[in-house]
Amino acid sequence: MRDIPNISITGLTGMSGAGKSTAAKLFSENGFTVIDCDLIARKVAQNKSFLKELSERFDERLLNSDGTLDRKKTAEVVFKDKDKNKKYFGIIFPYITYVILDSLRSLTGDVIIDAPTLFEAKMDMLCDNVVSVVASEQTCIKRIAARDNLSEEQAKLRLSAQHGEKFFRENSDFVIENDGGDLSEKVDKIIRTIRNR
Repeated sequence: MRDIPNISITGLTGMSGAGKSTAAKLFSENGFTVIDCDLIARKVAQNKSFLKELSERFDERLLNSDGTLDRKKTAEVVFKDKDKNKKYFGIIFPYITYVILDSLRSLTGDVIIDAPTLFEAKMDMLCDNVVSVVASEQTCIKRIAARDNLSEEQAKLRLSAQHGEKFFRENSDFVIENDGGDLSEKVDKIIRTIRNR
């Protein structure tokens, strides 16, 4: 990524329900430009080329009769089966990565790539630093259930389809524990370290 001058790229990821979006907002308030990969993924999910490829490569019918993505069915299929999860994200990641790379070319200064699937998409390789937000499994389950209007069982299934706390601790430059305490203070400390490197 060193072919893009005057830019410092930090990847922000972590456990679902740990508070990554809140951390992203705090980075933004401190002058970081945030590239929201969830938002990009939602836009890509409307891309005709992506939808065509998905319908050709997936066994299940994941599109509605009008050709749009059936989000509910896709979530059910993708979070229940690890192979299908890998296949789906293998199709969508190149589209998302293209948009991110295009965005980075026009940016300078401090940038956050806010990506729940940072490692799966290999976007960590674009980053100078990786920050992961973690919390206890029970805390994450309760937050996912409340956020997405799911049962705790459904929330647990969604969490289990992703990397666990140990993985994030082993693969990140900075880890934010968000089970309590002042999150803004933890983010400020990391920002100071990043900017003084």
